[in-house]
Amino acid sequence: MRNEELLIADRDYARLVPLAGNKALAEELSRATVIQAERMPGNVVRMHSRVTYLDERSGERREVELVFPDEADMTSGKVSVLAPVGAALLGLEAGQSIEWPFPDGRVRRLHVERTVGPAD
Repeated sequence: MRNEELLIADRDYARLVPLAGNKALAEELSRATVIQAERMPGNVVRMHSRVTYLDERSGERREVELVFPDEADMTSGKVSVLAPVGAALLGLEAGQSIEWPFPDGRVRRLHVERTVGPAD
């Protein structure tokens, strides 16, 4: 199940489009509604948001920061938007869930519990 509306801030969209060679990200961007960053709701996962999510299949809860590929650092919880979890979380609102295929062939259901937007 994909979320109905995917909101992406204009500044994020401009930096993400060149990365759209990644199939999962390209699909997300193709259905996105692009809005001015200043109008982005605070509960929507965007670039540099801190996100607490629950993997409903495994019960694992994690807090990560969604970042661009060159900023990724798993040891500090910075997940690339090109990683399966990153692409899945992009544009979700707190309280929403999404089913997303992972490279191991399994589909995970991720539930966003909390998101804190970036300090612009």
